[in-house]
Amino acid sequence: MAQGSGGGFGRRSLLQGAAAGSAALALPALSCAAPAQARSGRPGADWGVQVGDVTTSSGLVWVRSDRPARMLVQTAATESFRNARTWQGPVIGAGTDFTGVTPLHGLPSGEQIHYRVLLADPDDPRRTGRPVTGTFRTAPAHRRPAGASRSTAGSGRQEGVRFHWSGDLAGQGWGINPDRGGYRIYEDMRRRNPDFFLCSGDNIYADSPIPERVTLPDGRIWRNVTTEEKAKVAETLAEFRGAFRYNLLDGNLRRFNAQVPTITQWDDHEVHNNWYPGQLLDDDRYTVKETDVLSARSLRAFSEYFPIRTLRPEGGGTSRSSEAESGGGRVYRVVRHGPLLDVFVLDMRRYRNANSPGRQTDDPQGILGAEQLRWLKRELSRSQAVWKVIASDMPLGLVVPDGKTDFEAVAQGDPGAPLGRELQLAELLRHIKHDRVTGTVWLTTDVHYTAAQHYTPDRAAFKDFAPFWEFVSGPLNAGGFQALKLDGTFGPEQPFIKAPDRANTSPAESPQYFGEIDIDGDSGEMTVRLRQEGGEVLFSKVLQPGQVGQ
Repeated sequence: MAQGSGGGFGRRSLLQGAAAGSAALALPALSCAAPAQARSGRPGADWGVQVGDVTTSSGLVWVRSDRPARMLVQTAATESFRNARTWQGPVIGAGTDFTGVTPLHGLPSGEQIHYRVLLADPDDPRRTGRPVTGTFRTAPAHRRPAGASRSTAGSGRQEGVRFHWSGDLAGQGWGINPDRGGYRIYEDMRRRNPDFFLCSGDNIYADSPIPERVTLPDGRIWRNVTTEEKAKVAETLAEFRGAFRYNLLDGNLRRFNAQVPTITQWDDHEVHNNWYPGQLLDDDRYTVKETDVLSARSLRAFSEYFPIRTLRPEGGGTSRSSEAESGGGRVYRVVRHGPLLDVFVLDMRRYRNANSPGRQTDDPQGILGAEQLRWLKRELSRSQAVWKVIASDMPLGLVVPDGKTDFEAVAQGDPGAPLGRELQLAELLRHIKHDRVTGTVWLTTDVHYTAAQHYTPDRAAFKDFAPFWEFVSGPLNAGGFQALKLDGTFGPEQPFIKAPDRANTSPAESPQYFGEIDIDGDSGEMTVRLRQEGGEVLFSKVLQPGQVGQ
């Protein structure tokens, strides 16, 4: 979004700010540098494990080694790993920054899966490192009544679906603060035991260095854990990899990843604030000015550090260089989470046209590109799920500026008929109405505050659509910003908003936010809650299934 990035400072070769860190931080024993090609001992996986894009019968398991290793995954129904099944993963090495992914298929639906990752010496498979364990729940293949108990240990919840969403991590120079216990919002979410977490973008701030300390307006000192790669903006592949790796220094996030699967998308700060294809940066901090070059490097690192089905070759993949450097693979996809839910993950960054005043009367490229829009319309119409969550990395009705005359998101401040990128949104909303696609809900992050927005043709300049809701939540650990104006083209109303009254408030001054959705397995009702750090509910809305609009 159009928010300022943190300033730079001198390079450091060591982790800073960690010496006095709390136990909650639990930094890996490894340095942030790339692993050496030869080490004594056995392979280690101190960066933890994570699982992505889980369905009723599949998932992707991720790990990072401290040296070349063969990845092995064992799965079982219990923590004892009795009758475990072994999955042969790839040999991982420098080509993927020592990360690897193993696809799991044919898993039982609606069950808790326990897994452990073993890293073996490629030359001696008997030499394995200490197992790293995790767990996740596959999506249910069938709806169960609300009285049926979940197999998730200690959840105390009934069958259905629960997930969280948010975004924006380590933004504006607010990084891992050991005095606060690091990214503690992840512990808040983990304790609520969601089935998965939807990260709506800005997983890193490639354009936002992390300083050792920042003086807050009241005189307090904010301290950051820092690394060499995060001492400057990311330009090289190694620097992008280091930016993604930085967040895994946080123990809260690693524990969260070991318990909660993710569905991950990206936005602008994975590359540069408000970037678009073909842009040449006017930023003195950069020697590489072409966003196409930077975005290809970022996408490669992104594909290495998150388990995303559409960015991995079949079988897990060990070499990403040719595909990712040429921009291969895609972020947009649909993740089907059983009969109750399909999640449509959008990419509003890689296919957009240039940011502009947005007054075009014909704009086929828009913010999604023509091909992605056709895909989205087709897949929404094919979906048999009760709820179709559209994960949008940018808000629809909020006016997000990019400089004095251009706009960054869909809306451009003119409350009249659709213009510019609004034309694509109008086409999509018209399709949803006329094809009678029920149960669409939009989720987004990006703007660094939380809000609920309802759209209806009764208030709109454009009338040919069914009412719908858009919910905004974030950031996870970044600066807070003031509320933005609403654009009246699609008739938005804002029954709830919570935002700071000044720009770039630190996480120590302004709450961080996440959203929570519960879908009842019996009635199909969706309950949306907007929560702040600590878990307090700020706003709640119950939506009924089977309606074109509400």
